[in-house]
Amino acid sequence: MDNNEKNSHEEIFSKSLRAGRRTYFFDVRETRAGDYYLTITESKKNSNEDGTFYFKKHKIYLYKEDFQSFKEHLEEATDFITREKGEEVISERHQPDYNEKVDANEDQDDSRDGLNKFTDISFEDI
Repeated sequence: MDNNEKNSHEEIFSKSLRAGRRTYFFDVRETRAGDYYLTITESKKNSNEDGTFYFKKHKIYLYKEDFQSFKEHLEEATDFITREKGEEVISERHQPDYNEKVDANEDQDDSRDGLNKFTDISFEDI
């Protein structure tokens, strides 16, 4: 294997995001032609019946020619979700230690100020 083929599988840049039982990895790799592409991997910790752990992984390959469209579609989808359902994670309400912190007099629309914090996704960091 020559050096160029070896480099086609090496990571150029890597960043991870822990989110509960999931971890997302953003890895920049190099093609054989010397261009870069992005892999996004979701890794979720699971357990076997015997109590041992394993990680289930899903991977997306994203190439430069798709960056702009991907970013626009992701932003549109995340904006839709926060506009329709707000920022509160509904599943948290079902946790045994959940404490509702909503003021009865607070208007729901006022409580959703700052939605852009969730949807301000910068692909420049990837």
